[in-house]
Amino acid sequence: MSNKDKKVRIALLGGAGMMGQGIVRDLLSDRAIVDIAELKLFDSSRERMRALGEAMDNDARLSLHELDVSDAQALRRALDGVDICVNAVPTLAGHQMAIFAAALDARADYVDLGGLGTYTVKQLEWHERFKAAGVVAVLGVGADPGMSNVICRAVADQLDEIDSIHLYWAATLSGTENPVLVPPYSVSTVLAEYAHPCVQFLGGRHVECAPQTGKEVIDLPEPWGRCEFMYSIHSEQLTVPLADGIRQKGIQEFTWKLHLPKREHEAWVGLVKAGFGDFDRPVDINGTPVRPLDLLNAVINRNVAENAARIPAQQSSEIHFAIGRGRVGGQPATARCEVIVRAHPMYEGYVDAATSMNASIAVQLMLRQSGDLRRPGVYAPEAYFDAQSYFVEAEKRQFAISLTRQIG
Repeated sequence: MSNKDKKVRIALLGGAGMMGQGIVRDLLSDRAIVDIAELKLFDSSRERMRALGEAMDNDARLSLHELDVSDAQALRRALDGVDICVNAVPTLAGHQMAIFAAALDARADYVDLGGLGTYTVKQLEWHERFKAAGVVAVLGVGADPGMSNVICRAVADQLDEIDSIHLYWAATLSGTENPVLVPPYSVSTVLAEYAHPCVQFLGGRHVECAPQTGKEVIDLPEPWGRCEFMYSIHSEQLTVPLADGIRQKGIQEFTWKLHLPKREHEAWVGLVKAGFGDFDRPVDINGTPVRPLDLLNAVINRNVAENAARIPAQQSSEIHFAIGRGRVGGQPATARCEVIVRAHPMYEGYVDAATSMNASIAVQLMLRQSGDLRRPGVYAPEAYFDAQSYFVEAEKRQFAISLTRQIG
């Protein structure tokens, strides 16, 4: 039986969270290219799991399991007999390496949503261990990182020699301005992007850069318009310039830059100015140590819940693009790969369709591989996925993809 015909079992940790719920929706949709026998959803909130199960019409393939991922024995039992472990637990919750190790022990393939590169380099050091065990791990398989790594691979493949690749992500919101701050993804991730130093690849080496530096203004098509981008902490710049087939082409510069909608950008800048960038170091409140992150999450969640009726319907549009410069046949050349994700009825019910759907794509492409196509070890997405096969699945999800090259 080929992997295309095999019925698969998937464990999804953090499956009732913002990104996990979307992964469930896509895996169980009619877009699936694998036959799922069971999708085991693990989360600490039975209430959220129950609500998701009802939203999925109590699909018989979906089973719900309460799990505290800090319980090592329970975590190991959760992965018994599954083909792949999907780690959707927030990276900064601190459980990444424990879940990663548990997947190896269970001989279950592994993916996570990566994000900030906090654990990426450490995980890549386990390559030989995973290879020897016959287990595949691909790190950071959302939209950024994930699809963003794949578009960098597509750009690199267009050039014989590479001087630089610059990677960008921009989001914008259309409609009535929202009077309530709704985080685009986990609060800790946004704060880290705005407050923590980041590493970029400059002059052929990794260099630490201050937060909110490297500002660059680019004119994009509507609805984005003129956007100011900035350096940000992420994992792509840690892996892409060192990847096989990219490093050998002489790359000297790789950067990743972020742009959030103007009002939201101002809010996060203000929170960092107020001290919330140092979100893990407790403050004393009436004799009780409290993490700023816990306080801010509680206030934001309360505000969103109490003001739900005031939150207007808005359409989110995002653009991911990479620009590579180098040479083809000795002539100067520029390659550009762009992915645009606009509002679409398919995305109803998703918090972040791009991240969740890309994670689902990665999981399914991995599960379909067998024989020589299956390569045990630990990889970043640009080192594992074929760009064209990946784009076929992305286009099924209404992602508009273009790849161009100009020579001379």
